[in-house]
Amino acid sequence: MELSAKEAGDAFSSAITDILKRGAAADIPDDVLQTVMTAVVKAYAAKIEKTEVEFSPIDNRLVNATEAVVSACALIRAVDLNMFDVALWFNRPSHTR
Repeated sequence: MELSAKEAGDAFSSAITDILKRGAAADIPDDVLQTVMTAVVKAYAAKIEKTEVEFSPIDNRLVNATEAVVSACALIRAVDLNMFDVALWFNRPSHTR
């Protein structure tokens, strides 16, 4: 049986939430997070480009500022951007909902 994107996302989210509640984040294999993050980033960017409507990629009631900045900085470093590059993209006009 093939899972829908929602079912797969819910299953992964639930599994990770359980791991974090147990304090076992270090047990999540790096390659698993890399694979999931790659897919999520590509899907988010593709949807924004296709719809031309930006929406928050996170539930800001569940993700704190430290978690957001740690993740954002890792993404910036991963694609070898500098803060000047980021500033250009950050000031790009967007249509939000």
